[in-house]
Amino acid sequence: MSEQKIRKVIIIGSGPAGLTAAIYAARANLSPLCFEGFNAGGLIPGGQLMFTTDVENYPGFVDPVTGPELMERFRGQAERQGTELITADVTKVDLSERPFKVWDEDKLYLTHTVIIATGARANYLGLENEDKLKNRGVSACAVCDGALFRGKPVTVVGGGDTAMEEAMYLSGMCDDVTLIHRRDEFRASKTMVERVRNNPKINLMLSHNVVDVLDVEKDMVTAVKVKNLKTDEIIVHPTEALFLAIGHTPLTDLFKGQLDTHDNGYLKVKPGTAQTNVEGVFASGDVSDWVYRQAVTAAGTGCMAALEAERWLAANGPADH
Repeated sequence: MSEQKIRKVIIIGSGPAGLTAAIYAARANLSPLCFEGFNAGGLIPGGQLMFTTDVENYPGFVDPVTGPELMERFRGQAERQGTELITADVTKVDLSERPFKVWDEDKLYLTHTVIIATGARANYLGLENEDKLKNRGVSACAVCDGALFRGKPVTVVGGGDTAMEEAMYLSGMCDDVTLIHRRDEFRASKTMVERVRNNPKINLMLSHNVVDVLDVEKDMVTAVKVKNLKTDEIIVHPTEALFLAIGHTPLTDLFKGQLDTHDNGYLKVKPGTAQTNVEGVFASGDVSDWVYRQAVTAAGTGCMAALEAERWLAANGPADH
């Protein structure tokens, strides 16, 4: 083990959080190694923004920039600063002792610090046409894509606070919002439900389930097929966008049993920091944030993680290896 190079920092994930961490770590002369994923285990190079068309809310861009273009710029900047990028999935980690161990299949890497930026995967209904129409009217983020459908009829699926928030947000820019939920009652807070029920722009379709999305042939969403769960009747509901608000799944399988998580599966960090319960291991972006889930907030916590890793190394780790 003593003959193998020990990295100062390894970053797992290459979305806004991971690549921002890489930029800051590289500028601090930490020679970061970033595993950007290979999409085999759910870790997608570039993160969830790779599924977003026009990004209009990331600071610094007067004109819209596509998600893939924005992440290409992130990646290029990280690489130019000196980040080593590996297009592969991390298959196993051992965070029980220093140096930490990170595996890419059978290849072992050693590191003094780890920054986790594996993100969270949006939950979808699992419909074939839903998948084909992603970024063509099917979205899991109203804040990201809602403005593309300003003044148009849109549909939200879900029954929790997120669904209520998405519906309320969309009602501020869309003329007609339909909220579909498979039960008669919402699991959202009473306050949020009351706001939605009192909003004249929001129509509720309870005890219904979306069973298909139209129209793949036109390469755009024109309607959804909805099943009445009480009568089994199928109706076609015209809409120009379908927003899924049925939760996200954090990509934390690698760290189960090693890092503390919240009841919802997201990694725990000490409030106001990127620090996990294991010293020298930091978490940033959507893997530890289920509230904001924005590129700009993910980038901010990526910066925090890199700065904290640098300070931790200065206090605990030898300077050169």
